[in-house]
Amino acid sequence: MSSNVHIFDPQTNTIDQAERRQTSAAADLSLLDKYRAQQGRVLLSGVQALVRLPLMQAASDKAQGIETAGFISGYRGSPLGALDKHLWQCKDLLEEAHIHFQLGLNEDLGATSVWGSQQVNLFEKAKYAGVFGLWYGKGPGVDRCGDVFKHANAAGTSAWGGVLAVAGDDHACKSSSLPHQSEFAFMDAMMPVLNPAGIQEILDYGLYGWALSRYSGCWVGLKAIAEQMDASASVSLDTSRVKIRLPTDFVMPEGGLNIRWPDPPIQQEARLHHHKLAAAQAFVRANQLDKTVLTNPDAWLGIVTTGKSWLDLRQAMADLHLDEAHLRSLGVRIYKVAMSWPLEPEGIKTFAQGLRELWVIEEKRPLLEPQIKDILYGLARRPKITGKYDAQGNRQLDSTLELTPVDISRVLAKYLQGRHQDKQIKARLQLLEQETERLKALNTLAHVERTPHFCSGCPHNTSTRVPEGSRAVAGIGCHYMVNWMDRQTATFTHMGGEGVTWIGQAPFTEETHIFQNLGDGTYYHSGSLAIRAAVAAQVNITFKLLYNDAVAMTGGQPVDGPLDVPSLIRQVIAEGVRQVVVVAEDVAAMHALDLPAQVPVYERTELDQVQQDLRQQTGVSVLVYVQTCAAEKRRRRKNGRLAEPSKRFFINEAVCDACGDCSVQSNCLSIIPKPSLFGRKRQIDQSSCNKDYTCAQGFCPSFVSVEVAETRVGNKTQLKIPLDSIPDLPAPHLPLDQEVWRVLVTGVGGTGIVTASALLGMAAHLEQKGVTTLDQTGLAQKFGAVMSHIQIATHQGQLSAPRIALADADVLIGVDQVVASSDEALSRLDVHTSRSVINTQVVMTADFTRQRDASFPAKSMQARIQAASAQYQALNFTQWAQKLLGESTYVNVLMLGYAYQLGCLPVQASSLETAIRINQVDVDLNLAAFYYGRWLAFDPQGLSKLCKQLPVKQPLEAPATLVLDPQTAPLADLVDEYARYLTDYQDAAYAQAYVKAIQAVQDQEAQWPFVSRYTSTPYALTRALAISYVHLLAVKDEYEVARLYSAPAFWQQLAAEFPDYKRVRVHLALPGLRHISTKGVPTKGNFGAWMFKLFPLLAKAKTLRGTPWDVFAYTEEGRQHQHWRHLFEQDMQRLLHETQANNYQYALALAAWPQEVRGFGHVRLQAYQQVSEKRAALWRAFERPQADWVQTGHKLVEVIQRAS
Repeated sequence: MSSNVHIFDPQTNTIDQAERRQTSAAADLSLLDKYRAQQGRVLLSGVQALVRLPLMQAASDKAQGIETAGFISGYRGSPLGALDKHLWQCKDLLEEAHIHFQLGLNEDLGATSVWGSQQVNLFEKAKYAGVFGLWYGKGPGVDRCGDVFKHANAAGTSAWGGVLAVAGDDHACKSSSLPHQSEFAFMDAMMPVLNPAGIQEILDYGLYGWALSRYSGCWVGLKAIAEQMDASASVSLDTSRVKIRLPTDFVMPEGGLNIRWPDPPIQQEARLHHHKLAAAQAFVRANQLDKTVLTNPDAWLGIVTTGKSWLDLRQAMADLHLDEAHLRSLGVRIYKVAMSWPLEPEGIKTFAQGLRELWVIEEKRPLLEPQIKDILYGLARRPKITGKYDAQGNRQLDSTLELTPVDISRVLAKYLQGRHQDKQIKARLQLLEQETERLKALNTLAHVERTPHFCSGCPHNTSTRVPEGSRAVAGIGCHYMVNWMDRQTATFTHMGGEGVTWIGQAPFTEETHIFQNLGDGTYYHSGSLAIRAAVAAQVNITFKLLYNDAVAMTGGQPVDGPLDVPSLIRQVIAEGVRQVVVVAEDVAAMHALDLPAQVPVYERTELDQVQQDLRQQTGVSVLVYVQTCAAEKRRRRKNGRLAEPSKRFFINEAVCDACGDCSVQSNCLSIIPKPSLFGRKRQIDQSSCNKDYTCAQGFCPSFVSVEVAETRVGNKTQLKIPLDSIPDLPAPHLPLDQEVWRVLVTGVGGTGIVTASALLGMAAHLEQKGVTTLDQTGLAQKFGAVMSHIQIATHQGQLSAPRIALADADVLIGVDQVVASSDEALSRLDVHTSRSVINTQVVMTADFTRQRDASFPAKSMQARIQAASAQYQALNFTQWAQKLLGESTYVNVLMLGYAYQLGCLPVQASSLETAIRINQVDVDLNLAAFYYGRWLAFDPQGLSKLCKQLPVKQPLEAPATLVLDPQTAPLADLVDEYARYLTDYQDAAYAQAYVKAIQAVQDQEAQWPFVSRYTSTPYALTRALAISYVHLLAVKDEYEVARLYSAPAFWQQLAAEFPDYKRVRVHLALPGLRHISTKGVPTKGNFGAWMFKLFPLLAKAKTLRGTPWDVFAYTEEGRQHQHWRHLFEQDMQRLLHETQANNYQYALALAAWPQEVRGFGHVRLQAYQQVSEKRAALWRAFERPQADWVQTGHKLVEVIQRAS
């Protein structure tokens, strides 16, 4: 549904010749040029604009002959989470401009230090005429700073200083504990608030803001929402855009409005109330910051908006195909507000003249609307004013989360259709509604959501566990995500309040103790005071202080000051904490530190017992859990600052019993599914593995460790196919004639989606085109969904809201099919025009760590995307990236190349290649990925043929046999395959007995006429029994494990994964030699070469199986295997003779229960206990079936619940 109609924007729609010359110098561009350039256009993100802004202010002061300096402080938090990292990258540039960046320990201390920058010139020996200040913080940080803001704003700013307070607001609560809107906090402090619409206005309003602050003496709030900070756009550096004009209609009071000393509080209040805010309004009026953007002397409807809502309004008008002329003919006038508080009154009065109705469009709580009502109330002739509610009192715009262009379109159409029955508006509105209904229809196809999760190897995978019978409370940080995991953790507090809620609970409950998670960054920010409060209150609580050596939630920054384990421990002891213990990944490293003598150090495997001991203590205790952030480890290893461990783990897929205990123990995303004849087994994704090794604690003998010098994964020394092998590729037909082209890229955090967005944005910028990108990340860096919106236009003025509108995407590049099939992504597609390029690689959701059989409806999700697209191409691009480049991380650029060759991208190949070079990350390999992607689109057969000719010495994949899907394979093939396995397992007679039993069931089922009424699967009962029976016949006992380790296939797979492996060790528990852990379950040991010599001998002893000489049959596990196998054989006989029409569905469920019995040792024994109750309930239902339940085909879980 194309919406290329645009509203003329005189600020951004032209590119002068100087800008063209500057932009065309692409060959010499570097990533820092966006800060060095003084003219032309640059491509900036919202965060980068905040970095450039003080450099521009310094240059402006210098050009006026004023020698100033700058000071920046605050505290990170989305959407400003990466601001400090960008500032560090520009350290030299900032220092050259005399701008000092000092991390704030927390938000209010950072704000206080900015307050101090305004006091420099109160005293002698100041080195500069003034210091302009920049404070930044997330919305909750704004709330935290209320006291500082009120004091500092009342005190004022210096004449050549000025302060901008940048508030990072997360309206939609994408990565926050609450949505926030900071204008009201600023208003309470009586600080003027500027509300920019887009990145260009961040620069413009920022410069105006400092001038406003200097003139009025006020601190000035600058609103920075996620949709701006996470976006990028081509912006103009034309200095004529900002021309500061001082008011001529404001009488400055004696002594001015700037900071002074002494300055009694009463005088500060009078100056603020009587003069400073009026001065701010006069400044806005003099500089015409609030403006009528659509004039119309004959208008009856006036629309007032600000910030993001202005861009959403522009998009809504484009969606309704309303250009300026059409809007004027319909009687519309539009006013855009720059300073949303205090609203400048004269401008709005002038705008409102002659209007019958005035509609205010603003996001979240109304701020403009009540001000407008107050200003216009005394006028003799005033318009009817509406906003969140219409004239009849009905809600028309929500005050929660975000507004969308569709929300605005619907209300705008209602206003206009009330006076003009415009056929075009009616038709466009109908299209919008049709798209909404189309999306609802797609929900009949199954799909799953991708939720954020701890990174692979994250310390919190282990540290957030609590003993049985205890509970924990969450706090702010990555560990907050434990709230949606099964970890006996509930509720949370704001940052710095961790543990204090227990003070208010403890006197009124029989519960005697809780655990409180507390990150090291939060401890340094403000959490230490919470520990002091708990000590003072004498409550029983254990703070689990998670020391991971980085502020992981916002990108891995260091903690804001000196904090190591010994000093942290001494601090809490000095606060009066009664007992401190350390649990660490590297115990030897802890013993090498200067720890207090009374502090014991434990292995991670002892965590449960340590916590059990601590909960028996009275008073406050602290458990310091020491393990470096997994993402930070990965960064350090990549940068050479941390050695790459030589130890790797590998799962022998033949031995794996698909029980999922490795996921239970590790909670790790690098344990991924491996389809097999015996269900969904597990394998380790070596590309994402962070070498935490806790997965090996799963009670399973399938884990093998090896030492490697250099792994295939991450070996980037050579390309698999030389680039000179690539044939001449024809130039595709590119969509260069369309005014605006929109590309949506979806994927998982950490897979290069933002990089792909940046490359496309830079390529468009190099071609002097208009461009916006928006990277919707939220908690994407924690395995969450990423969605990048890229819009490329002939010139910048054609673009409005950075988010692609409903049904407006021309292309969807789905690097992850889960995110690509989400409602949010599909709502951007137009079934008549959109093209989709989809990666079919299965990347399980976080549910897989907790649910071993978690659903992944790949075919259904792909069907959803195909149904929403005009054209659809799908390949496993991840496998191609691994084949061609040895690493899956290049899949993003590979898909860009593929999409380019299909004609889906409106930029030249040379521009994308230049963008890759400018990015300066793995340039040669990313260029190769782009070329390979083009080749794959042009000649997939030729490329595939060439891949098969690759040298055998470096196998790309382990030897693979055809894997039958037990649920869909032809029944005869399935039984034959199982018979072959049972022959190897025991002998031919054993296999033949199995085949005979299954054939008897099939013969009987063929005679039942009622089967087709309940299932469309032929021989459904026979299939279920065939799968279940082999599970019990082929139990992986000691003989079978030994046979599978002796098989050549295992060694071939190991060599394929690690060509240079050495020192192989198997991790298992030997019968009779098992150590019992504090949890009461056996633990595993690891065994070297001698065990692999023993395996062939033990494998040959399988002939003892089932005889009196089978010593393993006398163990508890062995006796249970025999008992349940015999029980199921009895079940089979009963089902064969007693199944009827009214109990057939119960028979299917009874035939399947053994498939839930998996694993080894205590894991399998627990599974037998769990299915025992289920089996009994099903037999009761089978014997007394209820026809209404059987015939309606309810889900198995409902059948069991009903039967119980």
